[in-house]
Amino acid sequence: MGKKLKRIGLLTSGGDAPGMNAAIRAVVRTCTHYNVECVGIYRGYQGLIEGDFMLMNARSVNNIINKGGTILKSARSDEFRTKAGRKKAYESLKEGNIDALILIGGDGTFTGGIIFNKEFDFPVIGIPGTIDNDICGTNFTIGYDTALNTVVEAIDKIRDTASSHNRLFFVEVMGRDAGFIALNAGVGAGAEEILIPEENLGLERLLESLKKSKRSGKSSSIVVVAEGDKTGKNVFELADYVTANLPEYEARVSVLGHMQRGGSPSCFDRVLASRLGVKAVELILDGKTNLMVGIINNEIVTTELEKAIKGQHTIDQELLRVSDIMST
Repeated sequence: MGKKLKRIGLLTSGGDAPGMNAAIRAVVRTCTHYNVECVGIYRGYQGLIEGDFMLMNARSVNNIINKGGTILKSARSDEFRTKAGRKKAYESLKEGNIDALILIGGDGTFTGGIIFNKEFDFPVIGIPGTIDNDICGTNFTIGYDTALNTVVEAIDKIRDTASSHNRLFFVEVMGRDAGFIALNAGVGAGAEEILIPEENLGLERLLESLKKSKRSGKSSSIVVVAEGDKTGKNVFELADYVTANLPEYEARVSVLGHMQRGGSPSCFDRVLASRLGVKAVELILDGKTNLMVGIINNEIVTTELEKAIKGQHTIDQELLRVSDIMST
């Protein structure tokens, strides 16, 4: 291992994701294994600025692997977006004798880490924790698998009602800029149509698809809509448009909202978080910085933070083709 570090800081930032606590646990216990102190930083970058620190040990992360959310909390920090705010954060780290940072979060978290590293030459390593799965350099982000299962379970229940009342349900799921949740959950739940930001289905094609479903004998349908889809201005206007043009359908809207973020993490997310947490600490101890740990083809890999947030994590075209066939 490289230069001996005494203290590693750890924070979670951005939207919470199931499995963040498992990652916190992994980082803390790996630090203990290598005889390095781990300092938990509460409320993300805002807590970093304010010096809201707590020394953590193996016992302080007991019984959190199964819990959703993040025990370190998360918060927005407009102050950290300023150079003066970042200087305060740096001074807090120096005062706390912290030698490096591990950041658990998504693109906003990593963007802050990149800027901070450039300004102060401070070592940072990123762990991808976001339900959107929109980070390049990893097949899966922490929380994505759990969110998928939550969405599929909700759609299964909605389908029971749709079938009982011969209704068309539009189910909005998270995905402002990426349709990974919508596409995978839609295929997994047997949705008739899936609307995602990456593929503009268009209103006329949507109407034709629903007409085709009706002609084939389907008495109810589920349309999964990513919140960032541009087929309509929003999911409610989309439902109104379909109702106006296809009066034979009784359309309803269900917005799953923040329930997708919560809940106990799946086994997959717990194992992924544990593997990434161990690797993140080992990278820092090896003197590495400005990298994100990820998983590709079940191998733990590293990617430059800048590439992780600017690279293209493309939608699976084969899965789109499968979706088209399954909606027949």
